Amino acid sequence: MKNKVRWLAGILAVIFVAAGFPVWTVKAADEEPFDMTAAPVPKETSEEEENTKKAYEMKVESNELTGWPKGPQTYGEAGIVMDAKSGAILFAKNIDGKAYPASITKILTALVALENGNVEDKITITQECIDFLEYGDAHIGMTPGEEITLNDALHALLLASANEVAYAIGANTGEGYDWFIEQMNIRAKELGAVNSHFVNTNGLQDPDHYTTARDMALISRELFLNHPEFSEISQTKEYRIPATNLVSEERVFQQKHQMFYDWCENYDSRVTAGKTGYTENALNTLVTCADDGNMKLVCVVLKTHGRNVYPDTKSLLDYGYDNFQKVEIAGKEKSEDIKSMEGGAYVVLPPGIDFESLQMELVPDGDDASSGTAVYTYEGNPVGSVKIAFSEEYLKKNAPEVLEKNEDQSKKTAENVVEKVKESIPSWVYLVLKGFGVLIGLVIIWLVIAFFVRRKRRRERLRRRKMRRQRKRRREE
Repeated sequence: MKNKVRWLAGILAVIFVAAGFPVWTVKAADEEPFDMTAAPVPKETSEEEENTKKAYEMKVESNELTGWPKGPQTYGEAGIVMDAKSGAILFAKNIDGKAYPASITKILTALVALENGNVEDKITITQECIDFLEYGDAHIGMTPGEEITLNDALHALLLASANEVAYAIGANTGEGYDWFIEQMNIRAKELGAVNSHFVNTNGLQDPDHYTTARDMALISRELFLNHPEFSEISQTKEYRIPATNLVSEERVFQQKHQMFYDWCENYDSRVTAGKTGYTENALNTLVTCADDGNMKLVCVVLKTHGRNVYPDTKSLLDYGYDNFQKVEIAGKEKSEDIKSMEGGAYVVLPPGIDFESLQMELVPDGDDASSGTAVYTYEGNPVGSVKIAFSEEYLKKNAPEVLEKNEDQSKKTAENVVEKVKESIPSWVYLVLKGFGVLIGLVIIWLVIAFFVRRKRRRERLRRRKMRRQRKRRREE
């Protein structure tokens, strides 16, 4: 049974990568991730203390890799440290276990908003944006009919975790709220977050709204790398929304992520972006993005018990920066199946594990593609990948139709260039150039004929001279 499951896992991994998803290991049936949504909310202090102890003692899967640095025990029921650029997983604890995300959902909300809107877009607060709020839900006191910019809304979303603003962003971006939720799920799947499902823009409790540590790292990674607004907003310790069309007073709120404040015991100068989250069912959740000038790391902790979410995050970031290093792929990969590769790509490894210890899998970009991705793993754990172009030898063996298609495409490209040249110049100029080309061709032909004629005559003269010398020699004899 185990072999069948592993076989199925391999097939799924190939499918995900072919669709543009990263390659991740799929656990065997006897290693199912722990479902953090199934446990009831403890009612007694003693029960919570017991759950805290159990969370701390949970297995850290990355610690079981041969020669891998031993990672810290944490009070969260799931945690991951990922190198943002390469996708390498440095620390893994129950990273595929289902959990409630709480307000770190708003990272995906911000991503979809930035990809489908403009920061100067107008966001209108409607009655629907207010009606769902319950006592204790985070908000900034917006009223129906108020208008703010998307830029203001994103600050309220990511700093104050304003739930009515989260709803308004979804309702005012693209084709409406339901469309926005659909885009959240589509975008998550595109990024490889295949074990998540989102039903709202704010993360308030819903049994059908869940994610995993791995999925949140993949989503956060995209926002961290490709949208500098995330870091800019996160590093704003205090923000003011000016008076609106309905309210004359400005609204002031602060960043809730404690690792940005140098006066706080949880301060970390490497932290550049992040988002907090908490509900009674989710407990503390936290996404933290850090940059030490060499590596950009994403740390996600889910369902953290007690007041340990920041100490756990700090120890995980220290673990990542203290125990791992970049190893460039160029110059080390010798596969004859690779024609060329993207420059600057690397894997992330601890000292003592060399490049030759890695497993590499080539994954085409599609059924008829001459390019793809080389994915590197160590004992099934992702450590990096690089975009590559396949060699002709590889294509001859695995996709001969691609070579034919490329040849046809090259021919069509050349023909298109000629047509574009024709279109870009006046017809009389083209005729003159064409006539000039014919004239040059005739001159070349004449020169070639003249060359062969001269050579023939020269050979004839040499033959006659030789015959005369031979006749003269015979007479002298």
